[in-house]
Amino acid sequence: MDDFLAARSQMALSLGFHIIFSCIGMVMPFFMAVAHYYWLRTQDVTYKNVTRAWSKGVAIFFATGAVSGTVLSFELGLLWPKFMEHAGPIFGMPFSLEGTAFFIEAIALGFFLYGWDRFNPWFHWFTGVVVGVSGLASGILVVAANAWMNSPAGFDYVNGQYLNIDPIAAMFNDAWLSQALHMTLAAFAATGFAVAGVHALMLRRGRNLAFHTRAFRIAAAFGAVAALLQPLSGDFSAKDVARRQPAKLAAMEAHFHTEKSASLVLGGLPNEDKQRVDYALKIPGMLSFLAHGNFEQEVTGLDRIAPENRPPVVVPHIAFQLMVGLGTLMMGIAAVYFLALWRKKQWLTSRWLLGLFVAATPAGFIAVEAGWTVTEVGRQPWIINGVMRTADAVTPMPGIAYSFYLFTAVYLSLSLVVIFLLYRQIRMVPELYDVPAGTPEPEPAHA
Repeated sequence: MDDFLAARSQMALSLGFHIIFSCIGMVMPFFMAVAHYYWLRTQDVTYKNVTRAWSKGVAIFFATGAVSGTVLSFELGLLWPKFMEHAGPIFGMPFSLEGTAFFIEAIALGFFLYGWDRFNPWFHWFTGVVVGVSGLASGILVVAANAWMNSPAGFDYVNGQYLNIDPIAAMFNDAWLSQALHMTLAAFAATGFAVAGVHALMLRRGRNLAFHTRAFRIAAAFGAVAALLQPLSGDFSAKDVARRQPAKLAAMEAHFHTEKSASLVLGGLPNEDKQRVDYALKIPGMLSFLAHGNFEQEVTGLDRIAPENRPPVVVPHIAFQLMVGLGTLMMGIAAVYFLALWRKKQWLTSRWLLGLFVAATPAGFIAVEAGWTVTEVGRQPWIINGVMRTADAVTPMPGIAYSFYLFTAVYLSLSLVVIFLLYRQIRMVPELYDVPAGTPEPEPAHA
């Protein structure tokens, strides 16, 4: 493995690991706050138990996310020094604000974890809300920095010099709104389905029914709403990418030839040598409509992109298909869940509906990873779109491959530790949070 590939692989590994904890850190505090609110309003102690159990999960993911996020900050400087030399002064503002949001989140989480029976109950609840809001702000600010890489703004590039820097314009670049909206909904959908899936599994096993029923319904509601809204943000993002990054859209869709009334490709395996997609289903005119709102509009293909500026096709296309497919699956489950809430109450305790959520537990996070793969690989060969190539930004320091192997081992070890801690937390729920006498138990799941 050469140093350039090792640097890219290490960054991909770090981002892929960190993004899971970022999503959970953005979303879980809101689940926690909702359960806490129900406890304060109803005095149903089961909601208090759910809140305390989730708060421990939030603490685990916050600590792990802080470590992996710190590593990423160092990697930007160590692996991509040319990039940071020029880009740092331009998009440093969202990173600085993200640091502020992170400190607020840490302080608020400390207040929440140690504030039980010490603060006014509603002030205590408010600290939990602050954890969620600051975590969400932190995630959006990081996405703004990534959006700048896709849509550079806030400077003039003259003779290799970055002049007239405007950090505000850089932060609120053309891509930030669509990416922030899409990523936020993805985080809520992924985390909602993952948490709901864990509690659905416990319900299918007949474990602590009151506890897991309340937890499942809160998480499922968040995840289902986000899954139903996600196609709207996806359409917004696709039209934005078609306007700003036609090469990325062409790679995502494996669209080799510029044409009017372009077909939407479903599935298939791109053949870059022969400039075609094998084994695909094509819907005539649909790509033109999705990209431009017109079935007849011309869609730029890779044939209009200089060969040295073309992104890879196979990886972005497969990742995009995977993201859309899993998003559609989650949207379907969400529709069934809301139908159950509206007209088919008996479905809510059925084993088959709970089984759907169990099966979809990893779907959201796989879709998130696939989406980030599309974003990053689809931008290649640029680290700053149209301005700086990734190969020109990498460190000249040798031996990066050994660093990649080391970090791979560290992240795998950290993953095992997190899995163990979460498994122990889930298994200990019945012992730590017993349902008080007199609390009605929901019906067990049935076929």
